[in-house]
Amino acid sequence: MTPSGAASEITPSGPAWELLVPAASAPARARGRALQAALREAVRTGRLAPGTRLPSSRELAADLGVSRGLVTEAYEQLTAEGYLRSDRGAGTWVGGAARAAHPRARDLAPRPAGARADFLPGTPDLSLFPRAAWAAAQRGVLAELPHQALGYPDPRGLPRLRTALAELLARRRGVVADPERVIVVSGVAQATTLLGFVLHARGVRAIGVEDPGSPEHGALYASAGLDAVPLPLDGEGLASGPLKESGVRAVVTTPAHQFPSGIAYSARRRTELLDWARSVDGLVVEDDYDGDFRYDRAPVGALQGLDPERVAYTGSVSKSLAPGLRLGWLLVPAALAEEVVERKRTMDLGNPVVDQALLARFVERGDYDRQLRRCQRAYRERRDTLVSALEEHFPGTEVSGIAAGLHVIAVLPGRYGPPEYFLERTAAAGVAVRPLTDYGRTVERADVRLVLGYAHQSPARIRDGVRLMAQALRA
Repeated sequence: MTPSGAASEITPSGPAWELLVPAASAPARARGRALQAALREAVRTGRLAPGTRLPSSRELAADLGVSRGLVTEAYEQLTAEGYLRSDRGAGTWVGGAARAAHPRARDLAPRPAGARADFLPGTPDLSLFPRAAWAAAQRGVLAELPHQALGYPDPRGLPRLRTALAELLARRRGVVADPERVIVVSGVAQATTLLGFVLHARGVRAIGVEDPGSPEHGALYASAGLDAVPLPLDGEGLASGPLKESGVRAVVTTPAHQFPSGIAYSARRRTELLDWARSVDGLVVEDDYDGDFRYDRAPVGALQGLDPERVAYTGSVSKSLAPGLRLGWLLVPAALAEEVVERKRTMDLGNPVVDQALLARFVERGDYDRQLRRCQRAYRERRDTLVSALEEHFPGTEVSGIAAGLHVIAVLPGRYGPPEYFLERTAAAGVAVRPLTDYGRTVERADVRLVLGYAHQSPARIRDGVRLMAQALRA
């Protein structure tokens, strides 16, 4: 007796039959697996519809030129998995458990959809990635890396890379860097999450974040179970009074070049911040996201250098090389080192060995310093171009913050507002911009205050983008 509503029987001339023919020509040892995979795929994609009756094992074996036992084994395996069903005396049928699927790999990478001009902050110029030097370093690493180095690494990172990073950061950023307390991470995001988990395990339930500040900080700490407490800034940095009144014992800061305001913490405010940390037995997390890029003078040294036992310092190659490399570093106080390393071990067993060795070689041979100088020249020119274009098309615009990093704060005269009107007109013109109000609760909304990223655009595109904004308002 056959199932009701059965589809037609598979025949050698049917389109689904063609899927099985290549399996029959597979190598003898792989022929059974190939036949099973072909049948399974035919059911999944709907080429063999539910209720389709399959030939007997003898018939199919004869038609494909394979042994009957191989077909019988394939039928039994797929019946056990639920793809087929077998009714005694009625043959083998396609079951109804599987549903036709049309898999599609989506790209969820963040990018403005259809923007004619993109001033969103935070993205470097990926065309500046040093492909030739990186490829040469990769060839060298693969030639010299011993076989045993390809095993599970030290969760802190390869000693070679930790040593290279310690020397680099001490020289360029003024940190106190013991290679034993350098932890290689997959970017600042992982460093933030690691610290969040360790603080939570110690009983900490809240951490202060700058307001305005990076929205990612609050989200990352929330994933570790910590509440983000917004703390206001003034012209010198994190305001001391609200910090003391908040009751938090940990705070995340961007003192070398605050994001998004663009200020550098004053020497007085740095001292006050460290005094607070000592008084509450607390921790300052220093996110040095673009500390290497200062255009009017030498960069201000890292806060961590003043008190490495109260400051956890983190950075990455995301702005200097590419965020897609997912390589960064975390320097932790001695009191936290063991717990952070153990959490790192259980999280991912360490970063990819070849990538670590590659970055170590890149740093050791001076390629990383050359890349930083190259980016600095390009980004300085683009910042100057943006400031000049704003002066031309939006006279009276004030650009605040120090000459550093990958973005500026532009305060437009009131005649270009209100903010809602400005954002509506620029969006309609296909210009992607972000207002300062997106980054915190304490930002006033009266003026048009924009956070404009420029590093990822050529000077010509920067000029065209500003011109498009001006045209949108005139229209």
